[in-house]
Amino acid sequence: MGASLGVYLAIPLVCLAGSLVAGFFGRALGTVWSHRVTILGVAIAFALSVGYVLPQVLHGHDLDQTVYVWGRAGGLPITVGFLIDPLTALMMVVVTFVSLMVHIYTIGYMRGDPGYQRFFSYISLFTFAMLMLVMANNFMQLFFGWEGVGLVSYLLIGFWYTRETAIFANLKAFLVNRLGDFGFILGIAAIYSVFHSLDYATVFSRAPAAEHVLIAITAHTSWRLITVICILLFVGAMGKSAQMPLHVWLPDSMEGPTPISALIHAATMVTAGIFMVARMSPLFEMSPVARSVMLVVGASTAFFMALLGMVQTDIKRVIAYSTLSQLGYMTVALGASAYAAAIFHLVTHAFFKALLFLAAGSVIIALHHEQDLRKMGGLRKYLPFTFAATWVGSLALAGIPPFAGFFSKDAIIDSVARSHLPGADYAFAAVLAGVFVTAFYTFRMLFLAFYGEPRMDAHTRHHLHESPWVVTLPLGLLAIPAIGAGMWLMKPLLFGHFFHGAIYVRPADNPLLRMAPHYHGILAFIAAAFVSPPLYLALAGMATAWYLYIQRPELPAIIARRLGLLTVILKARYGFDEVYIDGFARGARAAARFLWRIGDVAIIDGAVVNGTARLIGRIAAWARRLQSGYIYHYAFAVILGLFVLMTFFLHHA
Repeated sequence: MGASLGVYLAIPLVCLAGSLVAGFFGRALGTVWSHRVTILGVAIAFALSVGYVLPQVLHGHDLDQTVYVWGRAGGLPITVGFLIDPLTALMMVVVTFVSLMVHIYTIGYMRGDPGYQRFFSYISLFTFAMLMLVMANNFMQLFFGWEGVGLVSYLLIGFWYTRETAIFANLKAFLVNRLGDFGFILGIAAIYSVFHSLDYATVFSRAPAAEHVLIAITAHTSWRLITVICILLFVGAMGKSAQMPLHVWLPDSMEGPTPISALIHAATMVTAGIFMVARMSPLFEMSPVARSVMLVVGASTAFFMALLGMVQTDIKRVIAYSTLSQLGYMTVALGASAYAAAIFHLVTHAFFKALLFLAAGSVIIALHHEQDLRKMGGLRKYLPFTFAATWVGSLALAGIPPFAGFFSKDAIIDSVARSHLPGADYAFAAVLAGVFVTAFYTFRMLFLAFYGEPRMDAHTRHHLHESPWVVTLPLGLLAIPAIGAGMWLMKPLLFGHFFHGAIYVRPADNPLLRMAPHYHGILAFIAAAFVSPPLYLALAGMATAWYLYIQRPELPAIIARRLGLLTVILKARYGFDEVYIDGFARGARAAARFLWRIGDVAIIDGAVVNGTARLIGRIAAWARRLQSGYIYHYAFAVILGLFVLMTFFLHHA
């Protein structure tokens, strides 16, 4: 057990060590050794995760152990501890693998950037924070990792800090996440006040006793305490995993370099909320209301964010909105109690989304950092490897068999169809319609970038060539699980006992349990897709994109004009940014200015502080006139005073 604990400690600490070395000594080490140190750290973490942790867990050697007590706050011990079970092991493998690919890719993408060493330090620190989050066995450490990925994402989104748009984007991400984190920390505080512990195992064991406890919301309204806790925790997940209406930070995070876009959107940060809810399954299973909320929020995010992907012209923003939509699918699965399906989609999505982002980055490198799809076209002749990788990622995202996204997305749709919670019908319609929209915007991006006549200037076209091997190697390695991960993982994750002991689902609420008798292998699952709507909706989306952007490229502009108001609404992103920026932000600033002028300047400074001083000054100025220095003035005052006194005494005699 001691040796195991040492290995588990080494996995996050080697990432932290690489980050510290590159951060503090990067200038002395130089660019080459800075990336070697950080890549070595993440490579060791990946090797230990896949070569030691995963086999240990598969052989039933789980671990739940406190490493040390960091401090105490009153009666609350603040501990560092690890919970290593199948859910943790799977997340560790995915996080370290995608992070390793991003680290290698960064060598080519960030070459020549003045912040090269700093960037490697940040992405290694990001990996460390995410590993601490997924390995935690208590809420305090979970919150440490949670805030850690939030802080480093702030640093990375604003990495090019000379750009005003980047600074605005990282501030936006930081503030929106604080809204979600406020609900999250309230949920943790409620857990401690009820269960008197922040240890997962203790809280989960005591939770059934509090299942029917009520708290008064108003004089006539009471809610179940466990529902309040779960909704507060889910508010935190809404911020981190960018669910409506706390989604607005994620598209703007594209202001950061492409490698961090891949890392944030694929394996870290945005998946933290999905992982957290799955980890808290013993609590969420006690609250159908909280799961109904997740169904509705996730379904709305999945469909309405997919619609926004259809009108984007920035290649990275198209992929960003697809991330929002896919996170909505995962949230819907959580709401339907298909936690394993949500994690399954998290894993497959990590591979094909990282592949798409890094392929987009390869295009951006080739076009000298041009991201506008309208200035691309015909790239398949110049970037054949990137073109093939984009096809693989697009087919996986659209859910075409046998690519990875097909298996996880169809499992989610089937799970929602079997749910009986309020909101399940709406969620099923939304995720089903989202299949068509997803395929449409994905292949719209592919066709605009790689097909048709080149639309870039002659100078750019003359210098077009495939990216270097440090860029194409990660694309090739990510393409392998983007193709095969669904086939490899479907049976053990959904219908096997992989998550036994890590995820809890009540049998009556478990849609995967009802799906299991109908599962007869991968080939049968693929064959069944040909008699169900999702596959044909995906193919229809692909065909529509082909017709509009290859056969009749003049039609999209005509359709956009005729749709009129709908096009305006989609391009305005439903007005969320205007409401937040013009409404809440500027409204709050206007209210603050008013309170400053009236309360601070006029009342406190003007009337109380400075007003008192002015009043005393005026009294002193008036009293100073009595001290003229002339004897006859004082004699006159004495005579006047004597006269007043005599008058007073004679009046009362």
